[in-house]
Amino acid sequence: MPSASRRVAVVGISLSDSGRVDEATPYALHAQAARRALADSGLDRSVVDGLASAGLGTLAPIEVAEYLGLRPTWVDSTAVGGSTWEVMAAHAADAIAAGHANAVLLVYGSTARADIRARRRTSNLSFGARGPLQFEVPYGHTLIAKYAMAARRHMHEYGTTLEQLASVAVQARANAATNPAAMFREPVTVDEVLSGPVIADPFTKLHCCIRSDGGCAVLMAAEEYVADAAKEPVWILGSGTSVSHTTMSEWEDFTVSPAAVSGRLAFERAGVRPAEVDVAEIYDAFTYMTLVTLEDLGFCEKGEGGAFVEKGRLLRDGGLPVNTDGGGLSACHPGMRGLFLLVEAVRQLRGEAGEGQVRKQDGRLPELAVASGTGGWFCSSGTVVLARG
Repeated sequence: MPSASRRVAVVGISLSDSGRVDEATPYALHAQAARRALADSGLDRSVVDGLASAGLGTLAPIEVAEYLGLRPTWVDSTAVGGSTWEVMAAHAADAIAAGHANAVLLVYGSTARADIRARRRTSNLSFGARGPLQFEVPYGHTLIAKYAMAARRHMHEYGTTLEQLASVAVQARANAATNPAAMFREPVTVDEVLSGPVIADPFTKLHCCIRSDGGCAVLMAAEEYVADAAKEPVWILGSGTSVSHTTMSEWEDFTVSPAAVSGRLAFERAGVRPAEVDVAEIYDAFTYMTLVTLEDLGFCEKGEGGAFVEKGRLLRDGGLPVNTDGGGLSACHPGMRGLFLLVEAVRQLRGEAGEGQVRKQDGRLPELAVASGTGGWFCSSGTVVLARG
């Protein structure tokens, strides 16, 4: 039996074809991402005894395992929206450390954009009208409207401005400019963000994430496999998870996300402080998500997020590089983007981001990164702290 105190590392990462992918199925993107992550790790597929997957098939992740030709003895199908993958990474790290698995593959793929274009599905305004949601849907509480209400509350409470929120989208697009895989790379200005069509007040179109196709995969393994891996390991230092609410009436404070809890737990367990982090990959379905998550993770005080995101602080060469690939606002967002945050964090720590690589003031590679995912309408959060070799 392996030691219950085994360290856990990310040994393989990959992206599938992403952006505009009209001629692939979600299963094909899962397989493509899985093969590439295994190739990146240099390990044989026989070491994979765990699989984490959600959002595809009637019996996820069993159908995905069958499609990939895997027979895992540890599985996770947790589905908590965009934070799913950080929560799964936390579960996988615990399982590996406890000896319940040796190598766990986290894999995702979606053709959300292509399906709508081909009329295989329609876009949805809400998650449904069953259970507690039945009391909100008749009043027009769409998914986007819930985020918009929260943003308006922050603006009312702390004086956050539309220009400050728009600057988040501007900086995400600037970061995407150096990412050849990003779906949108052309620069935008604050004025262009503000003058776009209103989706849900105060959000215009560019305050909202893009819709893309794509997938990715992350392979996590116990420390004894690191010596055989092809790349320098990126260690999981600590993680935290949290849930908040389903109905907006049960959310105690619209200006506080569950990242306030998941972040605190992750940093405590990692033994590091937010001020030590070199790169932050944060779920950004909307500009407000980035701003409030930065506050709740402890990068600035509550209510100071507006001032914090101004003046280029989130750029690749800024004070705290955030969403260095362009994020969901510019790079890709196929539905549940949380796994992409982990992939980009590892790329940055390995020094594999090419023209978009973050470096410290002395030219060294970043040493610490955080990936924080948000699910639902600030309903759930998962935060993972990672460290270079």
